[in-house]
Amino acid sequence: MGTRWSAQIVAAPGGAEEALRAVLDGVIASMSQWAPDSALSRFNRAPPGEWRTLPDDLARVLDTALAIGRASAGAFDPAAGALADLWGFGPPGPRADVPAADAVAQALARSGAAAIERSDTRARRTADVALDLSGIGKGYAVDALAARLRALGCEDFLVEIGGEFVGAGVRPDAQPWWVELENPPGVALPPIRIALHGIAVATSGDYRRFIADGARRLGHTIDPRTGRPITNGVVSASVIASDCMTADGWATALTVLGPGEGVTVAAREGLAARIVTGDGAEHLSPALEAMLG
Repeated sequence: MGTRWSAQIVAAPGGAEEALRAVLDGVIASMSQWAPDSALSRFNRAPPGEWRTLPDDLARVLDTALAIGRASAGAFDPAAGALADLWGFGPPGPRADVPAADAVAQALARSGAAAIERSDTRARRTADVALDLSGIGKGYAVDALAARLRALGCEDFLVEIGGEFVGAGVRPDAQPWWVELENPPGVALPPIRIALHGIAVATSGDYRRFIADGARRLGHTIDPRTGRPITNGVVSASVIASDCMTADGWATALTVLGPGEGVTVAAREGLAARIVTGDGAEHLSPALEAMLG
């Protein structure tokens, strides 16, 4: 997943680290677009129209991604891999220039969740689109780590992958697992500290990976509706939810939707969310305001 992970476990049982590494290896084998032999990569290479049986975890993440895509009116799209590759944010690697308009149009034509069909344990592509679950898969992996720890009998822990967290129980000092919502570089906002007691938080930041367009920096978040990096001013979006997969997917979607529509959709969906723009403005959903009140 191209980032670091950590786990803080109270009274960790023997073999916990090896068990967690096995969980991460399983997630990569199932849904990494960088692993050529993953189930996702094999799905993307299958001929359009051919049904493929999906591993349970991949099917679950795909179904959640498709649901968030529908609820966000396409602001989140798990079948936009061609666009991520074109802009230099996929397995082909980074690029030094901005793609031409006709190349963007071609990649956009090869994208879209409408070309993904599901049936029981199977799925198929009806057109030459490519699944890319990087906007939600990391959150699922955090949930999978937490589930494995619970299966090992652990009740008090904090697990994290690249700044996305799930907390359970309390620390050894009986305090909850406090986590501050990440502020983008150069943006000074009062800290928001969340007690992660059986909940998760994910942040989508549009400042870690980018492509240069002259003096401009275009972030890695692609609007799947236009085929281009977002220009709505959002530099980060955080979502607090009962599971990290949902928080991750919605944080990505809200980044694309922008502060106005994003807060409206968050309110409709009952999401506790914060959207930050480059001018330092902070936009809170009603559910998050209620939590802070």
